[in-house]
Amino acid sequence: MAHDANRVHRAAQVAEPGAAVRVVPVEARPPGAGEVRVDVAATGICGADIGTVRNPAPAAGFPVTPGHEVAGVIAELGPQVRGWGVGEQVTVGWFGGGCGHCPACRTGDVVHCPERRVPGLSYPGGWASTITVPATTLARIPEGLSAAEAAPFGCAGVTTFNALRNSGAGPGDLVAVLGIGGLGHLAVQFAAAMGFEPVAIGRGEEKRELAEELGARHYIDSEQREPGAALGKLGGARLILSTAASSKPLAELVDGLAPHGRLTVVGFDGTPLELPLAKLVMGARSVTGQLTGSPADTEQAIRFAVATGVRPRVQTVPLEEAQQALDTQQDGKARFRMVLTTDV
Repeated sequence: MAHDANRVHRAAQVAEPGAAVRVVPVEARPPGAGEVRVDVAATGICGADIGTVRNPAPAAGFPVTPGHEVAGVIAELGPQVRGWGVGEQVTVGWFGGGCGHCPACRTGDVVHCPERRVPGLSYPGGWASTITVPATTLARIPEGLSAAEAAPFGCAGVTTFNALRNSGAGPGDLVAVLGIGGLGHLAVQFAAAMGFEPVAIGRGEEKRELAEELGARHYIDSEQREPGAALGKLGGARLILSTAASSKPLAELVDGLAPHGRLTVVGFDGTPLELPLAKLVMGARSVTGQLTGSPADTEQAIRFAVATGVRPRVQTVPLEEAQQALDTQQDGKARFRMVLTTDV
């Protein structure tokens, strides 16, 4: 596997507002102090990337190279980088760097740094054959995981892993996952592997078999039953993890929480949540959000996945077909994570 800084690189970019994604030649940016350059092997398409592509006024200006679920190989080390070597397999996720000195950074809560950077938003992202990032963003990929499988852990994997393990639920507790898409199909697997009693909530009976394959003990078809009421009949969930893009079902879902249960939201739209507070107060319930994880969290998620057999189900597409892959994801036809691949 060659890591030649002089080879021709390319990136899938949006050149101007409303433009389609096009693959163009790009110059690899040499790493500066504390940075590394990674030859990208695979990069996932996240639902948030749709907003990145459509943004008429991106903070870093045009052209825009999206992508924050990256897997590849370290190609170059910048000055003052310690603990990493050329040729190591790594991921880069949503966390693209922090200030290093704020209270969040100093306590290890780097993803909540007020000056945090995000690949694809703050600087050119991973829809490319090369990306240059702070070394602090890297997570190692262990043996047993391909680049295409590793890439989604930088966002979808670490987000669902953290939401489940930080929920307060314990082995044997009823844990429900709303949505069986890019995040949800990983969440169901993680829930089963962590010893919870997983409930998958999806639209349509045709998803029942898939949910059971992923490890769900129960399946609720939201087209046939109100999922909150159905969870209540099962005794109530200690955790409901909402991975769906719509906020509409959330108010009814709260009815399915057991006393002291938690609704954790990782997928949402811009619709405000209208929720009678009595639903929370009378059951000592809570509603919270979960925002991705640190590189250390990503490494833990990957190691746990390798140990337990949790794997993302991916559709690999050449980088040159980025626009078609984005369309597939946007149309809800991805099964279940679109991953762009290069020739690395």
